[in-house]
Amino acid sequence: MSTRRLVVAVAAAAAASTLSAAPASAAPAPGAYVALGDSFSAGSGIAPQTPSGICGRSAVNYPTLVARELGIDTVRDVTCGAAESENLAGPQTGLGGGVAAPQFDALGPDTTLVTLGIGGNDIQLVQLAAGCISVLPAPLTPSCSDRPDTYSDRIDAFAATYDTILDEIARRAPAAQVVMVGYPTGIRPGGCLDSQPVRPADATYLQARIDQLNSVMSRAAAAHDDTFVDLAPTTRDHDVCAADSWMVGAVPTSPDAVVPLHPTAESHENTAREIVAALR
Repeated sequence: MSTRRLVVAVAAAAAASTLSAAPASAAPAPGAYVALGDSFSAGSGIAPQTPSGICGRSAVNYPTLVARELGIDTVRDVTCGAAESENLAGPQTGLGGGVAAPQFDALGPDTTLVTLGIGGNDIQLVQLAAGCISVLPAPLTPSCSDRPDTYSDRIDAFAATYDTILDEIARRAPAAQVVMVGYPTGIRPGGCLDSQPVRPADATYLQARIDQLNSVMSRAAAAHDDTFVDLAPTTRDHDVCAADSWMVGAVPTSPDAVVPLHPTAESHENTAREIVAALR
């Protein structure tokens, strides 16, 4: 076992011992927790929002909930809405001219836990979803599943970027346990045209691309001996079509979650549970 893996194993064992021996709030886990990622990690649009500049971080996003559950005192949540992989190593400029520092700047020798949720903006996942919305009936609105499929190749090619990201995290935070967080289920195969304006074939195509990105992420985590948290099993029954949905639809219906096609606070609660379970 490498020195880095030995340190990670000891840290994970210590955290597990703390969780089983006493309430999470009784004894904070050692070291710092750094949360990296995009709007699906930041909780953009979910009330209440924190003073986070261009990043739109929610006070109830999953990094906050994970830190609370594990009793971690030192938390550097640098997740940021609209972040792409380039914003991990470089600054991110918002539409209003604000700038967020490179997310990797939060990493350091004291970091013992890193969560990472990135890639959706690189492959333009939300743009794909928006392009699958049928405002007008066929054939007035073209089907997104009938267009030339550039997304599949783009997602497969992104595997190399994940490798680079994980290598850099290991270099900057050699003692950290790294958890890659997948994207939740967006819409079931066949969709629900009665409540969401996405044709059945387009819904199936859209979710297939989300699943593909998660598979690429899972393989990257395994190749680097890191952890992957697969959210698909626990969110499948809470997609945008469900009565108990954890996804904001094409038209937001609640002031508590106002960004279309993004997870709700309930989804972040589920993500936090899954991360904590994986760490145990």
